Amino acid sequence: MRALARTAAAAATALALLLTGCSGEDDGADGKIRIRFQSLAWQKESVDINRQLVKEWNASHPGVEVQYVQGSWDSVHDQLLTSFEGDEAPDVIHDASDDLADFAYGGYLADLRTLLPDRLHDDIPAQSWQTATFDGGVYGVPFLQEPRVLIANTKILRESGVRIPTPERPWSWPEFRRITKELTGKGRYGIAWPLKEPVSVTLNLGLSAGGELFHRDADGKVTIESGEGDQVVPGTVHDQVNTDHSAARTALGMGGGDTLPGLFGGKYAMVPLGFSYRQQVAEQAPKGFEWTVLPAPAGSGGLAQGVSPQTLSVAEDSPHKKEAVEFIDFLLLPANMVRLAKGDWMLPTGTAALADPSLHTTDLGWATGAALATALRPAPAQSVRGYPEWKDKVATPALQEYYSGAIGADELRKRLVDDGNRVLARYQR
Repeated sequence: MRALARTAAAAATALALLLTGCSGEDDGADGKIRIRFQSLAWQKESVDINRQLVKEWNASHPGVEVQYVQGSWDSVHDQLLTSFEGDEAPDVIHDASDDLADFAYGGYLADLRTLLPDRLHDDIPAQSWQTATFDGGVYGVPFLQEPRVLIANTKILRESGVRIPTPERPWSWPEFRRITKELTGKGRYGIAWPLKEPVSVTLNLGLSAGGELFHRDADGKVTIESGEGDQVVPGTVHDQVNTDHSAARTALGMGGGDTLPGLFGGKYAMVPLGFSYRQQVAEQAPKGFEWTVLPAPAGSGGLAQGVSPQTLSVAEDSPHKKEAVEFIDFLLLPANMVRLAKGDWMLPTGTAALADPSLHTTDLGWATGAALATALRPAPAQSVRGYPEWKDKVATPALQEYYSGAIGADELRKRLVDDGNRVLARYQR
């Protein structure tokens, strides 16, 4: 959902955003402070909620006017970089934690440690704060997150007689592999893995099997080491595709939404997707289609998963940091955080918001997601300098070739580790 495109189209979008006012205007003669909030909300429901919250703030804070600016996930990295370098950045910045490292280390984002109110700091768990912490500083407020879940065809599961997993008793990875074989039949695969972008899926689910891959020593130097736990998830996917033939090979090049027609049509019994994809399922499924949300498999790490929450940051050059943080605090009041979470079909990071009864209903799988929230951890590599290059030039092609059967496990390990460490070394000299 959050592809950071670096293309001419992205550059054009960045320029358009700048021209429509990403930069802060001078405060007017009326004495009002004006701050700009760039939101990346894109679904109508989410955009409407964000705009409504801005309207509510402005009505209750006449001395500080927030101006809503619409951004885009597709071009946010390049657009922000352009705006930072041109001293035209918005005051309040909506992004995701795995996009913050370069901006934090580059001095473009404000360290929020002395600005955050105690209420907001204490409401969000420590593991969520870690996703936006770089070199000891806090450069964003994590507020929305989503686990990866299994969205399954209820009728197929019911007719197969397989054990239905719950967060209290999930499938193990070996059991998951066996069950996808049982669910495979004439014209149907047990699962479809949409792995057009394979790296984050592999690393984030790998935490459940005890995988870490990236290891930081006492001096802060990061190296890549592939242990037994790091091989569970890629090995399972590889064997489902190439040995068991229980996973659709054609799905490997797909994005998540591309698999939904096959799920609706009975071609796939299950698809692993981000929690927010439930909205597309609910809105696009044909009449009578029965579906359910299941937890992803668990291993030695339990239900642990890596996540990169959506974040709200403040530009270092903003002349109104205090007011910007006060607006963030307003946006993330528990009741407002619930509204934002439901608008994006995601989970709030705040403990008070997460306790809201509306997020614990069995309807639309909310209860399953909420039960997974405490197991979410920072994505393994988001604070690693050099990770984007490793992901694009090393890990993505290596995993794609491995999942398709073009290379074996030894070659995959060699490329991820040996080639990967050469990339990281350049960033840590």
